Amino acid sequence: MIIALRFFILLISGGLGFYWGDQMPWHMTYSPWMGIALGLAAGVLIILIDLFFKSVSVKNILSLLLGVALGLLIHRLLIQLLIYARVDQAFLDQFALLSAVIFAYLGGITILRGQDEFSLILPFIKLESKGSHEEIILLDTSVIIDGRIADICETGFLGGKLFLPRFVLKELQLIADSSDPLKRNRGRRGLDILNRMKGNPSIQIRINETDAPDIPTVDAKLVRVAQMLNAKVFTNDYNLNKVAELQGVRVLNINELANALKPIVMPGETMQVKVLKEGKEQEQGVAYLDDGTMVVVDGGRKWINHNITVVITSVLQTQAGRMIFAKPQDGNGNKRN
Repeated sequence: MIIALRFFILLISGGLGFYWGDQMPWHMTYSPWMGIALGLAAGVLIILIDLFFKSVSVKNILSLLLGVALGLLIHRLLIQLLIYARVDQAFLDQFALLSAVIFAYLGGITILRGQDEFSLILPFIKLESKGSHEEIILLDTSVIIDGRIADICETGFLGGKLFLPRFVLKELQLIADSSDPLKRNRGRRGLDILNRMKGNPSIQIRINETDAPDIPTVDAKLVRVAQMLNAKVFTNDYNLNKVAELQGVRVLNINELANALKPIVMPGETMQVKVLKEGKEQEQGVAYLDDGTMVVVDGGRKWINHNITVVITSVLQTQAGRMIFAKPQDGNGNKRN
């Protein structure tokens, strides 16, 4: 449908160009063909402008137009004042064009950068339907590099609109260009995850241009933008989680989600584990479940590299995750055959 519409635009542009060229003076033999060429060029320009604004929200476009209109209004008032002041006409003619460009630019960029603050003064700038309650979720660099967000989004459990702030994308690109091989690999992994999400039609993720230029750090910017947009922050950064909560920003922590989805185990239950290494305390052994949960086996040092049945004695839940304490089921300290 969009391709047909663009073809129609080119057809109309070429037709109007032919009509305009046909009205040119008779001595210009190629006037109709020049008109068609100019008309098609104008049509292509319209399509290119449409493609340029494809990734820009309607809110940003209308905010930009409003800012330009206000800038031109200020320009017009200034010119009228200069006319009343009887300024030299030659100077006025030269100054008028420069003034129009400057005030249009300043007006557009001011409204565009501060649209969320202006929405408090001019509520109609905030173009949201009254019945719309869809949540906005801002993505953090750490949760993108982590990669699990792509799997969560593909399941369809995550509701709301996913937005990637422009400054977060820039940080991810800087990490991908780092001279440190570890950082570079992490950054490239994050970009691969984003490309995977963008390529999935069931996942809607958009670039958000809202920024807090007066704040230097990315984490602080993210918290500030979340406050401006009344959005949630999706992260697995423990420090960012705490800072955001202290400032009243709602946080979706992927580690907390992972902990909530782990199977519940109770003291007295048994499980099969493989003791992999020594623990910190004497005679302790350490094993891991498939989900990465650490199992500390009291008296398990003798069972290193053996699969044994253990009895759970207690479970410790922390912000960093879950830790299970257990002991060998037979409890006699003798290795099995």
